[in-house]
Amino acid sequence: MSSPDVASGPARQAPARQRAIGQVLIAAYAVFAVAAGARAFAQIVTKLDEAPVAYLLSAVAAAVYLVATLAFRRPGRRAFRVALAACLFELVGVLGVGAWTFLDPDLFADATVWSHFGQGYGFVPLVLPFVGLAWLRHVEPETRPTR
Repeated sequence: MSSPDVASGPARQAPARQRAIGQVLIAAYAVFAVAAGARAFAQIVTKLDEAPVAYLLSAVAAAVYLVATLAFRRPGRRAFRVALAACLFELVGVLGVGAWTFLDPDLFADATVWSHFGQGYGFVPLVLPFVGLAWLRHVEPETRPTR
């Protein structure tokens, strides 16, 4: 007879599967942090005067992706809260900037990571915060904030 707190069968595989999904999510955020950061850095250094709003927003997006990447990698309530805030900020950013680029395209002389809801990046910037938020709903209970 097994004890009720001993996992068996598929339940034992869930933590490994969850860790794998988490690693893919972290990798996606890291790739976007590097890609958006490198692009924004090059654009700010070489041609900031051409499209300052777009290039600075791309730098903000890169910073948010970096913060989320680091927070997803760390355990604990503080990291959970930081990751949650980063995902929410990212969601508001991609929705706001995405709409803004349609409403006032003249303000954006060049595309940002979040322009047209991330169209230039295959809409991954639009999907990523939803995936991040969904992941946070399923992380280990000890990392969740207490009520």
